[in-house]
Amino acid sequence: MTASVDRPGPRREVVTTWYGAFLVEDGRLLGAERVPLEPGALAERIALRREGRLMPEEERILALLADRPAVTSDRRLVPHGLTYDPRARGQIPGADSAPPPVDLQREALRTAAHRALEESWDPSIHIEEAIRAQEDLDRVQNLVSERLTSWIGRDPPDESEGGIFSRAEVDPSLLESRAALQRLVDEIRSTHDRLARAIEETLPRRAPNLSALLGPDLAARLLARAGGLARLSRLPAGTIQVLGAERAFFEHLRGRAPPPRHGLLFLHPRIQSAPRSERGKLARALAGKAAIAARLDASGAPIRPDLRAAFDARATQVRSQRLARRAPPNRR
Repeated sequence: MTASVDRPGPRREVVTTWYGAFLVEDGRLLGAERVPLEPGALAERIALRREGRLMPEEERILALLADRPAVTSDRRLVPHGLTYDPRARGQIPGADSAPPPVDLQREALRTAAHRALEESWDPSIHIEEAIRAQEDLDRVQNLVSERLTSWIGRDPPDESEGGIFSRAEVDPSLLESRAALQRLVDEIRSTHDRLARAIEETLPRRAPNLSALLGPDLAARLLARAGGLARLSRLPAGTIQVLGAERAFFEHLRGRAPPPRHGLLFLHPRIQSAPRSERGKLARALAGKAAIAARLDASGAPIRPDLRAAFDARATQVRSQRLARRAPPNRR
């Protein structure tokens, strides 16, 4: 709710722009802090404003207020003691009202955009693409192999079996085409294996904690599903637990199915080999450790073997509890 700004006394207004901050009182300029007219400095201020943070020039203008009331049309400044007023004109009197040349603003915006792209680029995107390429190759290989198997099954019986098929002939050009199809299947399989080896070599360097905890293949699949290491590091453990089970999760939200206990984490050997009654607990424990591992890797922290040890200890505890419940009571 907008607070009232009809107060007695002079009206002070803080005016913020991409090139500086200004303090105006009843049409008089009391303070001016302009950004250095250099594309790099201007781009830095543009980024700060986009993130909702204060520019250094704005901080100096706010220091001039000395806790005296002032209004602003910039919502970023409201948490810093100013009153938001959408009616604030934002006009700067005097010679300082003239903005820098538009070409300078355009160059600053280009510089800011370039920096934002550099900061947002995640090297793990190549791991994501490798995993997606593997999944595509799996689908293509299954489809072509099925067709090849069907084709081979259409061959006539051997001549030794006798009968009318012993005199049948297959066009050599068709057989050569089928051989080419077989070579394609072999090349797809070979390419898939090369991708797997590349992921196994790369991921321990890019995400050592995740790789040590989950194994390179599962860690890479989790990265691809989350949309990169940076995004995975921001996800809570509960979301990581059901990554890959989105369809089952939405069916649960519609009231058609129970909540999923795990998604891709089911591929972990400890969960896959566990009884159904233990899988949910193990997936929850593994997701918690994976969330920590992702944050460590995103920050460039060294590997922490205790994450794997802690999960193994929890898995052993869950198994012991299950066996204890199944053990017959002692009778004396």
